[in-house]
Amino acid sequence: MECAICAKHRGEGPLVGPVVWADDVVVVSHRPGEFPGYLFVETRRHVAALDGLTADEVAAVSQAAWCAARGLRAELAPEHVFSAIAGRSVAHFHQHVFVRYRGTPSEIGWMDGPSSTGAPVVDIGALCRRLADYF
Repeated sequence: MECAICAKHRGEGPLVGPVVWADDVVVVSHRPGEFPGYLFVETRRHVAALDGLTADEVAAVSQAAWCAARGLRAELAPEHVFSAIAGRSVAHFHQHVFVRYRGTPSEIGWMDGPSSTGAPVVDIGALCRRLADYF
């Protein structure tokens, strides 16, 4: 079965979202959909998990996630910026970097924020162009 993230990097499939920044090692993109402030940091090389990354990939992922978090905080002023590596649904390394907006009800779990209502209406393409300046 074809890797959905490898297909995404070719601009194919349901996971394609606006690219914020990319180099030869990582791609940072926005999650498809209407929830602003949910980014993915993905390795270009197909590797399933954190422990399979090279030292250079670890450094590139770390730097990209840091830049993504700084940009999200500056541009969206969220209550919190989360980062998670789960790797359960797609066996291609990807790190989630996403916001929790101020005023999100406390009963909404940290991983459920993107499914809650109350996120601001934002032009995601314009947001991604602004976020690129943080890389």
